[in-house]
Amino acid sequence: VQLQASGGGLVQAGGSLRLSCAASGRTFSNMGWFRQAPGKEREFVAAINWSGGSTYYTDSVKGRFTISRDNAKNTVYLQMNSLKPEDTAVYYCAVGGSMRSGYYYGMDYWGKGTLVTVSS
Repeated sequence: VQLQASGGGLVQAGGSLRLSCAASGRTFSNMGWFRQAPGKEREFVAAINWSGGSTYYTDSVKGRFTISRDNAKNTVYLQMNSLKPEDTAVYYCAVGGSMRSGYYYGMDYWGKGTLVTVSS
């Protein structure tokens, strides 16, 4: 299984970016995004189930970020709007695992990450 993430870059505060992560090798029921800011631990951002009918978000991105997926392309997306400097991080996609009661855990595979930098 390979995960290819793209879409990161430099954007001004208030701007938008769309991350993509294409999975090859097999399909997965659950897909998600995590991020790791400089000097901090990796944290959960968003997750989505196969149908897209269940999505989870960390509180700090609710109302600004939207996770979606295209099962035909085996790709998960993260639309990020109203970006803030504190969103600066390396963003990682993850696939597999379980979604339950607001938690996404037990991921099977991780992508290499794409850097998002938000300038003030």
